[in-house]
Amino acid sequence: MIFIFKAKDSLGKNKTGEVEAISKEIAVQVIQSKGLIPVSVIGKDKIPAFIRDLKRIWEGISPKELVILFRQLAILIEAKVPIIPSLQALEEQAQNQYLKLVIREIEEDIKDGMSLSESMGKHPLIFDRLTVNMISAGEISGNLQKVINYIADNKEKNYQWNSKVKSALFYPAFVIGASFIIGFIVISFILPNLSAVIKDMGVAIPWYTELLMAIGNFMNSYWWAVLIAILGVIGMLLYYIKTDEGEKEWDQIKIKLPVFGNFFKNVYIARFTDNFAVLIDGGIPMVNALQEVSKVVGNSVFERIILLCAEEVKRGGNISNVFDRAVEMPPIISRMIKIGEETGKLTEILRKLSIFYGQEVDVMTRNISVMIEPILISILGIGVAIMVFAVLMPIYDVANKIQ
Repeated sequence: MIFIFKAKDSLGKNKTGEVEAISKEIAVQVIQSKGLIPVSVIGKDKIPAFIRDLKRIWEGISPKELVILFRQLAILIEAKVPIIPSLQALEEQAQNQYLKLVIREIEEDIKDGMSLSESMGKHPLIFDRLTVNMISAGEISGNLQKVINYIADNKEKNYQWNSKVKSALFYPAFVIGASFIIGFIVISFILPNLSAVIKDMGVAIPWYTELLMAIGNFMNSYWWAVLIAILGVIGMLLYYIKTDEGEKEWDQIKIKLPVFGNFFKNVYIARFTDNFAVLIDGGIPMVNALQEVSKVVGNSVFERIILLCAEEVKRGGNISNVFDRAVEMPPIISRMIKIGEETGKLTEILRKLSIFYGQEVDVMTRNISVMIEPILISILGIGVAIMVFAVLMPIYDVANKIQ
């Protein structure tokens, strides 16, 4: 920690400066060793909270940056570099200014005698409880190097799975979004012009064409109100999903969706098995490990099942008993975990399951665009067919009469 001091030398002249020490008492001793008489020694304020918050809002810390941070920390510790020099090296090479501030605060806390896990625990928006508890267990057991390697691997896998979810959803979301925008523009601004042409022809107009023309005229006059209403509905849905009740309902819908339901299930199972194996290997008691992993699995349905497992283990039961009753869990999960519980090789079984379901996620990520493409093309084709049939049929009738 840095201390600002005022002192007098042997001639009585005032001296000021800074000194780095673990505590104020050590700082006084350092000043005295220089032949100075301390007048005041004040700890230099750490980074003001409002500056840190501004940097967090402006820059934040992405999951990818966290992956890199833990991977580099694992390499440095494996190379037998002490924790303070390791953190200093990470601070120097960090591009994110907020991340620099956080690493610097952790350095100062450790210099003040705080443990790494305690210091990280002061930043819950960056380091989740699972990470903090893992590091705490590593510090207690003396396996900090091994634990940080586990965390680095775990963060990397979670980042990869989240990236795969985003990449799988990007294509259908882009197609649906683009189709909606184009359809909105066509109905609001292009269709009314075509309607005017059809009316000028003075031909009999089918009911479905009249309906489409009425919709086009309404949209042309009140497109702004319709747009506000649509955005309002989307905003309300997003707000509802962020509430506890809405999040639970959305989590249930996700695992029941056609095509995507199995994909989401595989992601949650892979995340559960991998994180659970890491926690057990890190020395976390099984009940605590289940409680912690339930918070990072990413779905309230699976969170409830995992918490039921924790209660079952508390009563002396087995995890496989709960999974047997959970319809969301594939039968292979409960059977494999039961074998692991009976043979004492639960961690090995969990890792094999994690690898298997991780591979399933990879395959589904590659194939999901192929599976969803025919559905999207069919929906778009039906929409275009309706537009073409309703608009072109009257024009075609006129052309036949002219002939």
